[in-house]
Amino acid sequence: MQLKPVDKKKTFLVTGAAGFIGMHVAKSLLELGCTVIGLDNINDYYEVSLKYARLDILKKYDGFTFYKIDLADQRALEALFREHRIDVVINLAAQAGVRYSIENPKAYIDSNIVGFFNLLECCRRYPVYHLLYASSSSVYGNNEKVPFATEDFVDHPVSLYAATKKSNELMAYTYSHLYRIPATGLRFFTVYGPYGRPDMAYFSFTRAILEDRPIKVFNYGDMYRDFTYIDDIVSGVLPLIENSPVLGMRDAPYKLYNIGNNRPEKLLDFIAAIEDAVGKKAVKEFYPMQPGDVYRTYADVTDLVHDVGFKPDTPIDEGIRRFVEWYKGFYL
Repeated sequence: MQLKPVDKKKTFLVTGAAGFIGMHVAKSLLELGCTVIGLDNINDYYEVSLKYARLDILKKYDGFTFYKIDLADQRALEALFREHRIDVVINLAAQAGVRYSIENPKAYIDSNIVGFFNLLECCRRYPVYHLLYASSSSVYGNNEKVPFATEDFVDHPVSLYAATKKSNELMAYTYSHLYRIPATGLRFFTVYGPYGRPDMAYFSFTRAILEDRPIKVFNYGDMYRDFTYIDDIVSGVLPLIENSPVLGMRDAPYKLYNIGNNRPEKLLDFIAAIEDAVGKKAVKEFYPMQPGDVYRTYADVTDLVHDVGFKPDTPIDEGIRRFVEWYKGFYL
């Protein structure tokens, strides 16, 4: 399959640049020699020091410029678009976390709804070549049909976080249809790896095991996740910039993709991989299913394989080993 390389002459806006996926995507673009504008509000949802550590990596590249802006700040966002000619927007900024959306729903409306609307308006007023934006496997809720395909019915979200991501997809489709904005939605499946989010289970499990604290295992360990290593995520995102079908569509230039490992792992097996990498057994405390959680995630990546040759190739044991090595080097 002959793919177009990323155009180094374009200027890329990566929102959520101090975040986990955002940092890795921005870093890969910078390594290709691209000009990247990073945007993040550096909120305190989790340890701010980790966000600044990610930014320190990006600031080593000459092609990187950073702005501390909240997407909900419409005036600041518009000023950024006026100041810079932005060709491609990769929106990876969002208030993340399923369980936190139950405790603090307003944060999700401000960031994921209002902020995304402001970004769409900027893409309309200052036309861009392509908008790629993060959605989530959470939109599938408790769908029983597996693997999850982008054509599946997703109108029954089980968390507000999932509802905001589904709303993003609908908003992007409408702007694509009305204003001809090429828009590609990316439904990520449980991303893990170095510089990951501390609120994710694999991160908190590793920390707890190393500190001899018990870990909480929900639904008594009977859960499955399509864990996807960060490098595989990036390998799926970058080719879509120039090769997504939306750039040639006559109708609404809009497309959704799943980006996942296409191989669900049982939670207890995932914990075993962490134990092996850490070299210590976990003390497990078993609990029932938590509100907002889903039993299984499983990505159908047929479209992504067809369109850009996507093929995740990081085994779970290898990915966890790399994460644990990073964790020990960063924290210990």
